[in-house]
Amino acid sequence: MSEKAAKSGKILLATSGWDPAIWIENFADKAKGRETVLPDGDFNREDVHYAAVWKQQPGSLKDLPNLKLIISLGAGVDHVFHDPFIPDVPIVRIISPDLTMRMTEYVVWQVLDHHRLGRRYRQQQSEKIWHEDRRQPAANEVTVGILGLGVLGSDAAEKLMNIGFNVTGWSRRERQLDGVTTYHGADGFKAFLKTADIFVSLLPLTPDTKGLLSMSMFAQMKEEGPLGAPVLINAGRGGSQNEADILAALDRGILSAVTLDVFQQEPLPTDSPLWTHPKVTITPHAAAASSASALVPAIIQQIEAFERGEVLQNLVDRSNQY
Repeated sequence: MSEKAAKSGKILLATSGWDPAIWIENFADKAKGRETVLPDGDFNREDVHYAAVWKQQPGSLKDLPNLKLIISLGAGVDHVFHDPFIPDVPIVRIISPDLTMRMTEYVVWQVLDHHRLGRRYRQQQSEKIWHEDRRQPAANEVTVGILGLGVLGSDAAEKLMNIGFNVTGWSRRERQLDGVTTYHGADGFKAFLKTADIFVSLLPLTPDTKGLLSMSMFAQMKEEGPLGAPVLINAGRGGSQNEADILAALDRGILSAVTLDVFQQEPLPTDSPLWTHPKVTITPHAAAASSASALVPAIIQQIEAFERGEVLQNLVDRSNQY
């Protein structure tokens, strides 16, 4: 393919809930000679070779006869498969150092907040209570178990170990990480659940992980540790959690506290009991926001490498939807 022909391929930006202006601006700056268009714009659909998407409207990628590649603007890709009209072309995830560090910051922040009794101290402050006789365990007395050992989980594990936490991890396929005791597959899952005091889920949403964070999982965790009952942090996907089971596990003392950044329905409905439960911390799907200035260069690099005939990076397995 000639350089002129390659540059003629337009990029369709198809998103929901985001202001596309900043993305258009960054594409204009980084994708020199390549036009970026919006689904409701006036353009020749035959000219679109690439689609950059985040929760695209169903059908927005239909009738693009020359579409060659779909690029997810987030770490996950379940939103892509919600479209029943998704074309049969390769799908890739964009992994960038910026996105990875944002997620690691979130995980470390929430692990430390639970470890250092942040919720308790905020409550004491609101009630003007000075209480200093509770023992604070050291980081090396606490084990953090990470579900999902991809790029995000591996980086979070490394940073948590640097602070002093013991770290274990579980993944669908076998993974080896220095300093981390790893488990994999269905056979390793039960053993993994007995290892940790704080569980962090960074799992993608797939048919296998849908509803995984449920009472059947919580009941297999160890009952007591230095923080009491285990803590759950979910910054992966809302579809992987059963929210009724989370509330029941908190009320029964099976879980001592949770932090949830993702939910089965977003925005979280105002009548959800999660909002007011005293053991729940809520953040509005803010763990790792996609930054146009950080991700667009990675997208252009991927496109240019593809046009040179190089192997696609972070290619999605459609059979596993990840």
